[in-house]
Amino acid sequence: MKHAVIIGNGVAGITAARRLRSIEPEWRITVISGESRYHYSRPALMYLFMGHMRYADTKPFEDHVWEEDRIELVRDWVIEIDADASTLHLHRSGKLGYDKLLIATGSKSNKFGWPGQDLKRVQGLYDLMDLHQLHENVRGTRQAVIVGGGLIGIEFGEMLHSCNIPVTFLVREKSYWDNVLPAEESAMVSRIIREAGFDLRLETELKEIVDDGSGAACAVVTGQGERIDTQLVGLTAGVAPNTDLVRESNIETGRGILVDWSFRTNVPNIFAAGDCAEIVTDGDGRNLIQQVWYTGKMQGKVAAEAMAGRDVRYDPGIWYNSAKFLDLEYQTYGFVSNLPQPGQVNLWWEHPSGRKGLRLIHSETGEFLAMNIMGMRARHKVCEGWIRDKRSIEFVLDHLEDANFDTEFFERHDPEILETVRSQM
Repeated sequence: MKHAVIIGNGVAGITAARRLRSIEPEWRITVISGESRYHYSRPALMYLFMGHMRYADTKPFEDHVWEEDRIELVRDWVIEIDADASTLHLHRSGKLGYDKLLIATGSKSNKFGWPGQDLKRVQGLYDLMDLHQLHENVRGTRQAVIVGGGLIGIEFGEMLHSCNIPVTFLVREKSYWDNVLPAEESAMVSRIIREAGFDLRLETELKEIVDDGSGAACAVVTGQGERIDTQLVGLTAGVAPNTDLVRESNIETGRGILVDWSFRTNVPNIFAAGDCAEIVTDGDGRNLIQQVWYTGKMQGKVAAEAMAGRDVRYDPGIWYNSAKFLDLEYQTYGFVSNLPQPGQVNLWWEHPSGRKGLRLIHSETGEFLAMNIMGMRARHKVCEGWIRDKRSIEFVLDHLEDANFDTEFFERHDPEILETVRSQM
């Protein structure tokens, strides 16, 4: 009987475990995680902290499922992979052998060598340990500084805002998340952050975190030399693949753990998937790292099938993401660059309130390519279908109302959207 071991119980690891069980009913399957015994929804960390959800509510599966599916859960940390002996060394539990191994260790918060970045009361926001640390750190915090923007930064800020803690953002870009969002969307997000009462410092970088003399943060110093007193520093300048476990092994890494399109590493019988994986692309293209929930789920499924010996290849499909900037909802379908791209035509509509917007992108020949939706909801199946089926921009405009997520309770803006974008065409 073969033994498959999965390191990490995030969405990639757990999807792989359950898919592998459906394919190989006789295999022994073990999932190892030092963070938690049971799989939970990582995007729910904010709602846990704010009291909107209980920990039990974040678990997608009942606890009895794992015993019924004969998936062993080991609460421990892997400290070494001995690929030659097909053995894992665990922190508390000794050694564990495997026939097939999947590494799904996720991401870790970026640190860029700032003086003071390892002081007490300085932290990221990625996992349950970070959440527990935050509960301790907010005690006695009168002012917080968050370094970096993006989706994690705004969630961190909202969590602190719920505790009535004033927050200052240090964002090196000219506008919030403008390395991802086009100018109009980024300006909208920046405006909403300021209207909510946050101190948003744009084009401002962190230079140093100041020690209070006891090993804890008491202030930050910006690149302009300004000192800002603070009792808590949040580091949210993005995340990076967590490759710490394989750094001393013969498993090849780049930015992440290097894998092919079936998530095989360079070492036989060892696979990697999810946030920690870097898919090696053909030719001179940039290798692919995807770090959102749904791609982790897709990658876990393909990795399990490859572990079972099936001939499979990952198809990332049409890019999609959704999030919230405070109360501003955001959806994106297809690839929307922050800068205009050659051969593409951008159409933009913005509501007079400045809290709703729609971007439609098509090729010069009229093929619909991508869209951003701000402050409104759209039907995933419809929007994705337009791109998948290579619909024309005229078709999309003629059927725009088909994408309305809720036509009964939400105000509709189809006529003014059509008037604006058609004038741009």
